[in-house]
Amino acid sequence: MLFPRHLVALATLVAAGPSQAQVLISELSFGHSGRLGADDGKIPHFTITGQPQQPQLLSNKIILTPMDPGNQRSSIWSDSPLTRSTWVADVDFRASGPDRAGGNLNIWFARRGKEEVGTNSVYTAGKFDGLALVIDTHGGSGGMIRGFLNDGTVDYVSQPNVDRLAFGQCNYFYRNLGRPSQIKLRQTASSFKVEIDGRTCFETDKVSLPPGYYFGITAATPETPDSFEIFKLVVMSDSTVSGDNNQFQYNSRQHQPDNNQGQKAQENKNDDFGNAIPDQSADIFQTSKEQFADLHNRLQAATHQISGVYNAVSKHHQMDEVRHEEMKKAFDSLRHELAALRQIGDLQSKIRELESEIHSMHHDMRQKLEAHGESFETNLRNHHRSLSAALSDSIPGHGKLMVFFVGTQIVLVAGYVVYKRRRASSPKKYL
Repeated sequence: MLFPRHLVALATLVAAGPSQAQVLISELSFGHSGRLGADDGKIPHFTITGQPQQPQLLSNKIILTPMDPGNQRSSIWSDSPLTRSTWVADVDFRASGPDRAGGNLNIWFARRGKEEVGTNSVYTAGKFDGLALVIDTHGGSGGMIRGFLNDGTVDYVSQPNVDRLAFGQCNYFYRNLGRPSQIKLRQTASSFKVEIDGRTCFETDKVSLPPGYYFGITAATPETPDSFEIFKLVVMSDSTVSGDNNQFQYNSRQHQPDNNQGQKAQENKNDDFGNAIPDQSADIFQTSKEQFADLHNRLQAATHQISGVYNAVSKHHQMDEVRHEEMKKAFDSLRHELAALRQIGDLQSKIRELESEIHSMHHDMRQKLEAHGESFETNLRNHHRSLSAALSDSIPGHGKLMVFFVGTQIVLVAGYVVYKRRRASSPKKYL
């Protein structure tokens, strides 16, 4: 269906509006103006109860559970329901106590909070219809924030393990910080998110909390209690029209969604675009009442069409964001792969350079070894030659040996002859 240009312009203004106009809902808020309550000790538009003692209301905070005594249960519930489909709720709280103290703080958004929940915690509330956000030291941890959902059919008291029913959670050390902690619940047209001190605790697009429910805060402590103090509850909304859904819609492990809800929403959307008021002549309207009724109907139809355009634009914007993130991740992955390939190419070139250097080194070593072997062989040959020459020079000739031997024999013979002659010529001695 084609829309006139002025409807498209109005749709653009409507799309830009929610990010600019956050309106305070004063009948669902307290602590935002400096003073917490009135002079009569009550908070306007809220009901405060406690067992066995009433919570202590001060000028800037309400003490739901004191340091002493223990086993205290207290609650504060809004007298009016929330009639907006998108909203933000801020709760500033502080918890303090000794090391082994305990307790839990519960933030509720329930249909019949004062009647069905009262001062109970999520562990003792039974069958409630709505959301419970629990802050405690679950499982001996330093602190945890968990979200629970119920459509009024599950009895939490009879559950053997309530903790497994949580649809979202995060760790948060909330005790003895010395300052208030800010927890924020944000319901948009497409998601539900919980933030703590400006950081996202958990977020899901499977939860849609309808209007008509009540805000509440309860606290319960054991014998050794923590002191839970509430400084403010501020509810704001950028929506001026109540939501159309009257039932609690969510998906979880325990409950299956209604398959007809999407079909009904599609039928409502088709009605917004299909039931266009036909053009009529101005002469048929005889009274100002008829003219006003026609103008009212046409403005209402235009508002529905603008709302449909805004919803379609928002959905396409979300799809574009998802596609943009997917493309960004794909490009990052491709960039990493290209960088890895580039590194592989550099490594291959370095391996080739190393191979060439090894080959050249092997060639040089072989040449040097061959040259060294030839030089060693030459030196050894020269040494053998010089040694042979020296030996030949130092050994005497055969003639000299013969002269030596003959001369020696002649000397011996001559000596023997001389000896015999002397002996023969010497006088003989007779005895």
